[in-house]
Amino acid sequence: MMKHLLRYGVVIFSFFLMSFISVTDIINAMKNGNASELSKYFDNTIEITFPDKSNAYSKSQAEMVVKDFFNNNSVKNFEVIQQGDNDGTLFFIGTLATTNGEYRTTFFVKQKGEKPLLQEIRFEK
Repeated sequence: MMKHLLRYGVVIFSFFLMSFISVTDIINAMKNGNASELSKYFDNTIEITFPDKSNAYSKSQAEMVVKDFFNNNSVKNFEVIQQGDNDGTLFFIGTLATTNGEYRTTFFVKQKGEKPLLQEIRFEK
């Protein structure tokens, strides 16, 4: 019984640690305006919402769309203002400061196998 509890605890801890590391990597990619680094955490399909459009993209399309967004909105900083877990989906909200103003940015991350993957990103003015 104790062995099972310990094993279960290690699995849970590993999940949270992996999620934390991934979130830190996502935050750093945002701070650097690095679409290719960010795309490492995209699921096969990811929904991306901008102030003027919203669509589901393949991983490679999404990387190009985000890269284009960063090219048109040079990133100055990104700061997380809230994070939590909703029914197994990790979310965090931050403020993305760019040369064209600030965007409230929301990320939704879901565990798939051993890797947490971005399901959705929303950029709101």
